[in-house]
Amino acid sequence: MSRYIVFDVETPNRYNDRMSAIGITVVQDGIITDSYFSYVDPETFFDRFNTELTGIDEYTVADAPNFAELWDEIEGLMSSGVLVAHNAAFDMGVLKKCLYSYGIVWKPNADYCCTVQMGRRLLPGISHKLNCMCDYYGIDLDHHQADSDSRAAAEILIRYMESGAEIRSFVKKYRF
Repeated sequence: MSRYIVFDVETPNRYNDRMSAIGITVVQDGIITDSYFSYVDPETFFDRFNTELTGIDEYTVADAPNFAELWDEIEGLMSSGVLVAHNAAFDMGVLKKCLYSYGIVWKPNADYCCTVQMGRRLLPGISHKLNCMCDYYGIDLDHHQADSDSRAAAEILIRYMESGAEIRSFVKKYRF
């Protein structure tokens, strides 16, 4: 499959079981073809740390959809390719917890890959933090903004493709 759904989530607090924002960037045949962004009403409290990190608070999400409403809008997109995230364990975990919290049954598992794990094998010996990778490749980044982070991870994925990496060899199954 040559369609990748690169996503990034921001969370409102230390529990990382709800989203306050999601950014999605679609990579089809090695180019960015679409993007999506939404704030999400997490229907829970915000930690000061998370608000300072992301700039998102209860006022930012006051008119945003909750996760169940958002899922109705993005499920088709999220189902349309291999999921990709930078530090995928975090983003996939938040997605799983949100689906569970809202009683949403999606599918038993999904193909996914992690640009951090790819980078560690493809470019050993350097830092694979998102901001460091963006500096390495000259990619613009407004860090901890879900739309910018998903776009940056998509650009990194494309750089790996352009270098000849066989992305399918990094794809794993995530259980929901």
